[in-house]
This record gives sequence, structure tokens and C-alpha cells, in this order.
Amino acid sequence: MATKKAELTPNFVYEGVDRRGQKVKGEIPSKNMALAKVTLRKQGITVAKIYQKKKDLLAFLSKKKVKTLDITIFTRQLATMMKAGVPLVQSFEIVAEGLENPAMREVVLGIKAEVEGGNSFAGALRKYPQYFDDLFCSLVGSGEQSGALETMLDRVAIYKEKSELLKQKIKKAMKYPMTVIVVALIVTIILMVKVVPVFKDLFSSFGADLPAFTQMVVNMSNWMQSYWYILIAVIGMTIGAFIEAKKRSKAFRDFLDRAALKAPIFGDLVYKAIIARYSRTLATTFAAGVPLIDALESTAGATNNVIYYDAVMRIREDVSTGQQLQFAMRSTDRFPSMAVQMVAIGEESGALDAMLEKVATHFENEVDNAVDGLTSMMEPLIMAILGVLVGGLVVAMYLPIFQMGSVV
Repeated sequence: MATKKAELTPNFVYEGVDRRGQKVKGEIPSKNMALAKVTLRKQGITVAKIYQKKKDLLAFLSKKKVKTLDITIFTRQLATMMKAGVPLVQSFEIVAEGLENPAMREVVLGIKAEVEGGNSFAGALRKYPQYFDDLFCSLVGSGEQSGALETMLDRVAIYKEKSELLKQKIKKAMKYPMTVIVVALIVTIILMVKVVPVFKDLFSSFGADLPAFTQMVVNMSNWMQSYWYILIAVIGMTIGAFIEAKKRSKAFRDFLDRAALKAPIFGDLVYKAIIARYSRTLATTFAAGVPLIDALESTAGATNNVIYYDAVMRIREDVSTGQQLQFAMRSTDRFPSMAVQMVAIGEESGALDAMLEKVATHFENEVDNAVDGLTSMMEPLIMAILGVLVGGLVVAMYLPIFQMGSVV
């Protein structure tokens, strides 16, 4: 319900006079007209006319979605404004004006209206749970309570930037081979539908039996020309079923998480990314003054993998009974010895957050190196796939011609 309310916050168009007697007009998001008038009055604007803006269906449909990158940019810009001594409400206005995404601008203005209405910054963020998770809101709340909001925002901004960079590296590793394979499939389909029929008409004039491989390709081409809609329907249904199963079935999501770690090529990359996320999240929350037990609960969700979620929750249980973090991590047998040893040093020296940051930096660099190595390793494999798909079709089409030449 909170998500729907946040998305349906209306905008009010106003005209009035500011403190200097100049005419002003603009828009302001607010829950109702009365609250919008109060907010404008606090800004020194005497309202002459105000009305609720009607929803533009075309603009609504074409509006960009708020992405994680938008949240990261917002956090960094707000942290910069706060460190420069700009008041929080004015920082919202400056940041909102510089945002290119209208949807994100609407969210920022909505947060600004909530804060002006007397809500805390963390409470305003919780009105938008689809954009700001519990970890983000908790860290901002800790900063407000401790009186070090600008420092906490800078720490959150670094965390979001590192997390986004790590995500982009993983996407880079996945995107290149998937793009090439999709293009190869499209080229293969075009050859099967457009090129093979031309050769088929040529072969029919020979009056001789076609080689088995060529006949198989011709039969596949005939089937695709006659039942192409079945192929498209099967592909669409498969993709749709996969998305729905991932969305609705926890067992299927757990299966995918386990399969990702065991994948022969990408498994090591996923493992290093999880360790990096675990270390970075725990370092950020612990440095923010969040108790270790609560920090581990937030970190469990940030791993984005059911195996490590269960492992971190077991660590939390062990730590809550008085066990040291290093022993709890070692008992799960899910963390590399380097990470466990660094945590041990951090616990002994009283610099756990600093040691965890070093672990996170190390494994983020490992992910970067793994992505580069994976890209180099995938190139010959992709070339082999292209050779089998496209080269196989070319050979199948020219095989009868080669046979005729040998007979002559």
C-alpha cells in the first residue's frame, strides 16, 4: 500500500507572490491542497491560485522509471550539498533541478514536501520503499539521530557507488556473450527463412538426392516458414514462464542462486561479487554505529543469494550468543580464508570496519579482473558458436554443389 500511495502523490500548480513582491508560479507535490498551501506559505509565497494538476496519460506512459543509478546520483549530490553547508530542504531543491529523469525529480520533490511537513528525512524516504530499502533508511536515520547526517550521507553515497559499479561489472560480463549469441540466432533465423529457400529451389532442379545434412537444414527451413508463429510463441512463453517463476516461486529463485554459484564459467565471478557485497555492506553499517547483530541482518539481504543469506543469518545467531565474528564466519565454510583472517585482525585491533572495507576493495578488484579475463576467454567460445551456427548453414548449402563438382 505504501508503494501505491507514493506513486499516486498528486501535483498542484500554483500562482502567487513571493516575499519580494514578485509573481511566481510552479508545481509542488503534496498529499492534499491544504498541505500544499502550508508548504508554500513556509516558503514565503502568498498563494493567489492553486489547483491539482490533471494526470497526462501520454506523459505517464512515457515517463522513465527510477533506476538504481538515479538513486546513487541523488545520494552523491545530496551528500555534496550537505557537506558544503547547504540546508537539507534547499539541497532537495538544488538536486531536483539538476536531475534529468522526471520520475526521480518527482520523488525528490515528494521527499522535500514530507520533510517540510515535519517528517524526518528517514521517515520521508520510507514513503518510497520501492526506491529506498531498509538499509538506506536505517543509515540515514542513524545519521539524523547522531547529528552527523552529512557524514552518513557521504558514507551511503560511497556504498551506493561501489555497489552500482560492482553491478555494472557483472552486467558487462553477462551482456557481451548474450548479445553476440542473440545476434547469431537472429542471423541464423534470417538465413533459414530467406536464404535456404533460394538454394532449395536450385537443388530441386538437380534431380538428385541431397546430402543428409543439407536435407535436414532444408526440412528445418520448411518447418520455420510454415510454423514460425509457433517458434515465436514458444520463445515468448518460455521467457514469460521464467520471469513469472522467478517472481512467484521462492524455490525457483533459490535454485537459480545455487546454480549461479556452481556455473562453470560465471560461478567464480558470482562468488567474488557476493563476498564484496557482504564486506562492503557490513563495513558501511558497522561504521555507521549500527549494532553488529542488526548490521548482519541488513547484510544478509544485501548478498542477493539464498545460500549466503542463510549463512549470514547463521553468523548472526552465533554472534548473538557471544561468539566472535571470525569464528562464526569460519564455521559456515562459505567465506575465503583471507576474509576471515582480515576480520580476525579487525576484531583484535578494534578496526573491524576498516578491515572489512579492505576486504571489499580486494574482492571488487578481483571481480574487475575476472570480468576482463572472462571477456577474453569468452571470445574464442563465441567464435566457435558463430562458426557452428552460421558456418554450418553455409556448408550445408554448398555441400550438394561440392558433390556435383566431384562427380563431374
